[in-house]
Amino acid sequence: MCCWFFLRRMGPVLLLWVAVCLSGSWAVDKGNFKTCDQSAFCKRQRAMKPGESPYRALLETMELTNTRLTLQLINDNNKVRLLLELYRLQGNITRVKINELKPLKPRYEVPDVLIREPPTEPLSLLSQDENGVVLSLGAESQRVIVSARPFRLDIVEGRDVLMSLNSRGLLGFEHLRMRKDTFSYKVTSTVASVWDNIKRVFSSQADPEAENKEGTDPANPAETAKEEEEKVEDGMWEETFKTHTDSKPSGPSAVSLDFSLPGVEHVYGIPEHGDSLKLKTTDSGDPYRLYNLDVFQYELYNPMALYGSVPVMLSHNARRTMGIFWLNAAETWVDISSNTAGKTVFGKMLDYVQGSSETPQTDVRWISESGIIDVFLMLGPTPRDVFSQYASLTGTQAFPPLASLGYHQCRWNYNDQEDVRSVDAGFDEHDIPYDFIWLDIEHTDGKRYFTWDPHKFASPKEMLQGLQDKKRKMVAIVDPHIKVDTNYKIHNEIRSRGFYVKNKDGGDYEGWCWPGSAGYPDFTRPDMRAWWASQFAYDQYEGTMENLYTWNDMNEPSVFNGPEVTMHKDAMHESWEHRDVHNLYGLYVHRATAEGLIERSGGVERPFVLTRAFFAGSQRYGAVWTGDNAAEWDHLKISIPMCLSLGLVGISFCGADVGGFFKSPSTELLVRWYQTGAYQPFFRAHAHLDTPRREPWLFGPENTALIREVIRQRYTFLPYWYQLFYLAYQTGEPVMRPLWVEYPQDPATFALDDEFLLGRDLLVHPVTEEGARGVTAYLPGKHEVWFDIHTFQKHNGGQNLYIPVTMSSIPVFQRGGSIIPRKLRVRRSSTCMEHDPYTLYVALDNRRTAEGELYIDDGHTFNYEKKELMHRKFSFANGVLSSVDLEPNAQFTTKSWVERIIILGASKPSMVTLKTADGENQLEFDFDASMSVLTIRKPGMNAGADWTVTLQ
Repeated sequence: MCCWFFLRRMGPVLLLWVAVCLSGSWAVDKGNFKTCDQSAFCKRQRAMKPGESPYRALLETMELTNTRLTLQLINDNNKVRLLLELYRLQGNITRVKINELKPLKPRYEVPDVLIREPPTEPLSLLSQDENGVVLSLGAESQRVIVSARPFRLDIVEGRDVLMSLNSRGLLGFEHLRMRKDTFSYKVTSTVASVWDNIKRVFSSQADPEAENKEGTDPANPAETAKEEEEKVEDGMWEETFKTHTDSKPSGPSAVSLDFSLPGVEHVYGIPEHGDSLKLKTTDSGDPYRLYNLDVFQYELYNPMALYGSVPVMLSHNARRTMGIFWLNAAETWVDISSNTAGKTVFGKMLDYVQGSSETPQTDVRWISESGIIDVFLMLGPTPRDVFSQYASLTGTQAFPPLASLGYHQCRWNYNDQEDVRSVDAGFDEHDIPYDFIWLDIEHTDGKRYFTWDPHKFASPKEMLQGLQDKKRKMVAIVDPHIKVDTNYKIHNEIRSRGFYVKNKDGGDYEGWCWPGSAGYPDFTRPDMRAWWASQFAYDQYEGTMENLYTWNDMNEPSVFNGPEVTMHKDAMHESWEHRDVHNLYGLYVHRATAEGLIERSGGVERPFVLTRAFFAGSQRYGAVWTGDNAAEWDHLKISIPMCLSLGLVGISFCGADVGGFFKSPSTELLVRWYQTGAYQPFFRAHAHLDTPRREPWLFGPENTALIREVIRQRYTFLPYWYQLFYLAYQTGEPVMRPLWVEYPQDPATFALDDEFLLGRDLLVHPVTEEGARGVTAYLPGKHEVWFDIHTFQKHNGGQNLYIPVTMSSIPVFQRGGSIIPRKLRVRRSSTCMEHDPYTLYVALDNRRTAEGELYIDDGHTFNYEKKELMHRKFSFANGVLSSVDLEPNAQFTTKSWVERIIILGASKPSMVTLKTADGENQLEFDFDASMSVLTIRKPGMNAGADWTVTLQ
């Protein structure tokens, strides 16, 4: 949510902000946000030239234990020493840490993101000479080669270099230093430089080896940080952007490192950006920026920072998938270059025909403003391996309540309790299911979170009980900016406990946000997070019930009158500057809120919390959405790669505002957006306060019918969605995934981002072009088959298929070889469908086999952790369909049964028999010879039982 409405309410207070925020139109004013050239540390680091690395490894300092290598690096320009640590981690991961050997004070190392200290595996020394060392990484002849001069690190498997660090010589590490008077520093530096040159000339004449000898004591910071041959540049000790000055009390502290990926042309990840799935090269423009910001109606197809940051990049080619996890929470820029960038397909073919020996390579450089270098190299080799490796570090997607996978209805704002009641009744009147209705900031008492407007929402429990009676739920917003008001309990408690973020002078940091003057709780503090969590208790958050859940917005944090609409970097979180922790703030808000919802139930109920800002590890706490998008076709299209990118880095529970937050969609765009959103993990319609109402029944009976149909489709697939989220929770595999994840050797899939897979078995190609009469979908798998879920028509894989479309069309295909359970009796909410029967859709492959799973638990508690669940496996082979228990030690019963089995690609049997523990009997069936579809009616067995169905 942007600052627009705030201006209308606060008018005279911040008139200047109108120009800053709106710039005359509903579009991002890029001038409010820095480019690399306007970010002093990015400009300095980017000015470094490849091939001129001043760093070398001091091999005599090497220490090797069973689990860790340490080695000092020295910068020959300034004699500052760094400490390199290298670890071999379980699961084919290598960790590299670089810090100052003797920093003037500790540098920030990111806490709380890793789920534990990663377990290590033994390192062994293979060889060593004056040029470097070679270490064994164990499996498959993997080795680490550390070259001494200049310092370089290569990871090799067999004869192949998998990845190189500092191969381009762009390691940069700005050491902490004492500030000197600018004029004095320049004079001293110049004199010292002349004197050093004189000494170098004479000493080298006397001793040719002199340049290679170290005359400094690494234990003495004063010696180590001797006068450097560098000038004091603008922005090193103070930096101004627009009207805001950053005091930079610790001075320059940036870190950077380059990575080379031989054989790689495709890299993905580093969300959040409104850009294509495959990341572009940045040689001719700005790097990709990772810095959580409240961006007003963001622009598409550029590397500007948005609301969240996950510093994880995946590389992929037909032979291998790998990942780089750069664990740093400061402002970060990522440069990407490629030696094949700009080459056409014809040019690449010509290289091949002419026998060009140029191996494709992608080079990536990470630049962060502060902290240390702490990087995890996830070496795959398969996509699933990388997902597992990353999950072992930061955890998996939180397993959501089943109801949260249904449809959510939201706008800014439903006016009052009567408005909520009316909208709720409208869904029943038009026979459209939904699970959650949402309240934005206007439901509070004057933007005081944890409160209700005493006039518009005078009896919130009565409202919530009315929803509960229909087995529906509500989400209310709770933002992390607190109105400065001595009559507000939340503010008084935070201030009295000293829990607010401080400004550089030690007072409570205040900025402007929705309530006007606001304080910002310091969520980096465990005691603050514990207190915040306690405020969700039913006796603290008055008017709440168990069917009220939470939405955290504006948690970048958004500060309307701050630099780049966020917090000043020199604000203080106890002993750390905000610059060190900025990208963590949203994760901490999300975490504290999720923990509050768990605690209020005594640890029994799973939470549902939506966040706008996020970081690595945010997947452990709930869902995200893509922020303040617009009712434009390009925003509909970009929702696909944006959610795919998030899924690749662990955050599966992603969606975009259906219909677009800003502006008013045409009826065609709205219908197409519902059809797309229904097949994305988080399915919520949301709209700006000043847009016309757009509940699904307000666009005429024909469009209402189209929207109703696709929402109902969503509900029929809830068993499949739930199973996919259980898998994501267990393994880290994305729910919504690019085709190359399942077809890693097919180059035709590597850059596709207008279609996607849900799990392995559903392929979705939404219609995202205005006035489309057809779409072309790529069906992967040369030896596979795909079935249209609407018509059951069979198509061969390995082809581009043209599909004519009408307004009722959304092309979705089920993979041959899969079994998908669905619930076809759609009711007003998912909870109402709990005990309803299943229909099994069995899509046979060319071998006439298929497999699938069904996962069931109570849908809302943590009891699945105590094995109160049911997990079945379905298999079809040799004419026999069977159901067996995948969790024989689990305890759970269900009232649901199987009421229908539909087999696609079948032959007509003479007889169908069902065998259960109660005996054997014949079943009724129909066979459609024109489509080869067999429908077995009323088998009637319990969904949790062992059984076989035999076709004879």
